Amino acid sequence: MAPFSRRAFLGTLTAAGGLAVTGLSAGTAGAADRRWHRAADDVRAEVRHAWRSYKRFAWGHDHLLPVSGGHSEFFDDAHPVGLSIVEALGTLYFMGLDDELAEGVRWVRDNLAFGEVNADVQVFETNIRMVGGLLSGYLCTGERALLSNAREIADILLPCFTHSPTGMPYRRVNPSTGEITGNVNVLAEIGTIIAEFGTLSRLVHDPRYFDAAKKAQRAVFDRRSPLDLVGTEINIETGEWTDTSARVDPPVDSFFEYLWDGWDLFHDREIKHWYDTLTAAVLRREEERYGGRLWFHRADMATGDLVSRETSELTSFYAGLLGQGGHLREGEAYHSSWASVLDTYALLPEGYDYGTGTATDPGNQLRPEYVDAAFNLWLLTGKELYRERAYDYYVRQKRASRVPNGWTIVTDVTTSPAKVGDLTSGYWWAEQMKYWYLMFADSPRFDYRNNYLSTEGAVLRGVIRH
Repeated sequence: MAPFSRRAFLGTLTAAGGLAVTGLSAGTAGAADRRWHRAADDVRAEVRHAWRSYKRFAWGHDHLLPVSGGHSEFFDDAHPVGLSIVEALGTLYFMGLDDELAEGVRWVRDNLAFGEVNADVQVFETNIRMVGGLLSGYLCTGERALLSNAREIADILLPCFTHSPTGMPYRRVNPSTGEITGNVNVLAEIGTIIAEFGTLSRLVHDPRYFDAAKKAQRAVFDRRSPLDLVGTEINIETGEWTDTSARVDPPVDSFFEYLWDGWDLFHDREIKHWYDTLTAAVLRREEERYGGRLWFHRADMATGDLVSRETSELTSFYAGLLGQGGHLREGEAYHSSWASVLDTYALLPEGYDYGTGTATDPGNQLRPEYVDAAFNLWLLTGKELYRERAYDYYVRQKRASRVPNGWTIVTDVTTSPAKVGDLTSGYWWAEQMKYWYLMFADSPRFDYRNNYLSTEGAVLRGVIRH
């Protein structure tokens, strides 16, 4: 993330609505600051409330089912890996929930054995959730077992890269057998690796992880079209595109994010060039003003012709990335486009067609991307607008998703009240609850001037150890 000094902007922001800074007197902080402190306390209380339910119904399992009071697994039904624990570690640290954090670290140290999983796991999901969560936990606590587990899991994933003829990774691996499968892969799963692998290389002084992740990104960049557009899906053995639609939407989304991150985290100028080149093409070929709003359509990578105006809530993250990458005006406009959708729906739907203004998928999976973008834009600009939008969404999500045992997904945002499902996804612990808390709390454990959060909310730079 681009650096932003909250304290340097204190005078301006206090006049514009207040900024909570630890150590200020009550008179200086003012009513607005107390409001944000109360909001932060509420977020923290919700996490603690859900943690107690997780301990009661799902301890050591991957996901809490808060409505039925049960649990489910994400990777292997026969071998839970405590996914929610791993994803929660950093959030618990920044919230000062140290007893809960100690419980989580102890479980990982004594029980985690990812190599015993006997199922095909996605390289992408395993990396951003398990490797990223463990690395963030290690940076927060210094517990060596977290780092050793992160490296062990990365070593399970690494052959998917090194055995590939192009360097782009195979999609899946069985940790127990080592069997590699999936020679057709999508860009997000190919390119969303370098933040975690590069951080691991830095921590263990072994460049193999960073080198493998960068080689995969290069392989995609080298196969861009003459318009500097990349497609969606590719055969990683032949290098032939199997889906030639260019998009910012998933399953491409975080490919662009991690090109920027290769520069932000590691100052790799070559990766920065790749990001700049591809982003310029996106802005030239996919950006459009529709209904007075800024959106991004899907295009043909060879011709640039429009393919579809259907988009995804996950794509709302791009507002923050545009700001980080130097296109702040476009980023702010794009976030406003998503904010306008909330004039129609209580929560953002999973799928949305901005051409017709309708939900193409009415569910809401407790997604964090809109709040993620608000967080990044707030860090960049200091504008209270983004904190206000984030708080508004917190109130909306809490109203729709809170149940006696925690928070759950919504199956239909078009009804009133919204219909709920039965799942607290692992990323709920890692992402939006952390974004909300950091925006409202002024955590003394987080460096607001110099930080980096992964696509899964793992803090890989910016931890202040206490």
